[in-house]
Amino acid sequence: MLDDALKTQLKAYLERLTKPVELVASLDDSEGAREMLQLLEEIREQSDKITVRTDGNDARKPSFLITNPGIDTSLRFAGVPLGHEFTSLVLALLQVGGHPSKEPQELQEQIKALEGPLHFETYYSITCHNCPDVIQALNLMTVLNPNITHTAIDGALYQNEIEAREIMGVPTVYLNGEHFGQGRMELAEIVARLDTGAAAKAAKAISEKEPFDVLIVGGGPAGAAAAIYAARKGIRTGVAAERFGGQVLDTLDIENYISVPKTDGPKFAAALETHVKDYDVDIMNLQTASKLIPAQTQGGLHEVQFESGASLKAKTVILATGARWRNMNVPGEQEYRTKGVTYCPHCDGPLFKGKRVAVIGGGNSGVEAAIDLAGVVAHVTLLEFADKLRADQVLQKKLHSLPNVDVLFNAQTTEVLGKDGKVVGLAYKNRVTGEDLRLDLEGVFVQIGLLPNTNWLKGVVELSSPMGEIVIDSHGRTSVPGVFAAGDCTTVPYKQIVIAAGEGAKAALSAFDYLIRA
Repeated sequence: MLDDALKTQLKAYLERLTKPVELVASLDDSEGAREMLQLLEEIREQSDKITVRTDGNDARKPSFLITNPGIDTSLRFAGVPLGHEFTSLVLALLQVGGHPSKEPQELQEQIKALEGPLHFETYYSITCHNCPDVIQALNLMTVLNPNITHTAIDGALYQNEIEAREIMGVPTVYLNGEHFGQGRMELAEIVARLDTGAAAKAAKAISEKEPFDVLIVGGGPAGAAAAIYAARKGIRTGVAAERFGGQVLDTLDIENYISVPKTDGPKFAAALETHVKDYDVDIMNLQTASKLIPAQTQGGLHEVQFESGASLKAKTVILATGARWRNMNVPGEQEYRTKGVTYCPHCDGPLFKGKRVAVIGGGNSGVEAAIDLAGVVAHVTLLEFADKLRADQVLQKKLHSLPNVDVLFNAQTTEVLGKDGKVVGLAYKNRVTGEDLRLDLEGVFVQIGLLPNTNWLKGVVELSSPMGEIVIDSHGRTSVPGVFAAGDCTTVPYKQIVIAAGEGAKAALSAFDYLIRA
């Protein structure tokens, strides 16, 4: 189950336990139960503070509780948490075992004050790189507050629940039996939804901050690099981001960032944040920009307003808001989003095991998605709008070698078809013959590129047509003096992490140069 290297690493982590930990398994005679028991026994072998019991009576079998002897922490895994969830398992063991969390103390106190009962259930897949953040957040809440319970459920193991609740995207969270949310959610975001008064207080506190020398809007690679370069100049630097890490958080493998041979998006995003925190940078998370009010005079203050009600002022602003997945903009897409229409094959692929799906888009991301899905689903149909694929030849060769993949060229998707609240098919047109056709399937994976997050800037700074990217010059300057931009939201070609980081550094240096000459 666990190789020797992983056991050695786990043993080192478990030396941090200060309290005894009990793993209580609820088992049946399934293969999943045998794998679970093997995992628990291997964990027990790594620490004398861990014991295993097999007399659990939870309704979900197999599952196991992580608790202290004589105490019910109500932190449970219904599944074998390997893959991306192994880190969640290790953190849960440490936190139940008395190792303190690194989350801000103020946030921990806020969690302890939440009133219950709050019963959370999270459906995940072990290939989902968005799931660990949600599971780790809810597990910590369970450890801190006895009024909170959490069960993390492997959707691949509990397909009956996935079908009964019509779940077609992970992570999906239920609270007290009702749908609470889907997709990546940070701890502070979850707490803010449960404690709405705290969100208003946070917005008020942000608005009371003194003006920054440079305010960076966005926390992806461009924003992080800008923050570091600005802070190193000794100027007052702030970062306001919807989520630190940005689009990188939704990236699985990163193998082309120079000096880092291989990593994944969440790890890279965490490294970005850690590096930024080495400097005197004020990071304000969960802040979505809604309006930019440029300075009225040379040397005046720019103002950025946020959906939370917060407002910040700065002598210079760097816009690094990144991009988002492009939609097909066809009937049925929004209606059946998370009900069969999805944008993350790595996260949601296991939920479509044995089913027929389509992938929209013939670039690298689309072909990679089709290849990954072919190993899980019954059949994949890739639809390409043009008359040939745009992906790298090595990917095309792999794709054409798969027996359960078909490729349709000159295929224009016209509608996502659904029935009883879920996807049942896809309508498309052959662009050569004009014929209207239909595919019967259960899932649609959209992989057709990105759109810049710039709608809130229309009429304020110059945007390109028709893409809506922020127009910048060679120094990252926008059409508004004192406002700079960097990364995927700009007209700079080649949307790559390494390019975004370089552009962020350039924008910060340009902002500093503007400040000393103003």
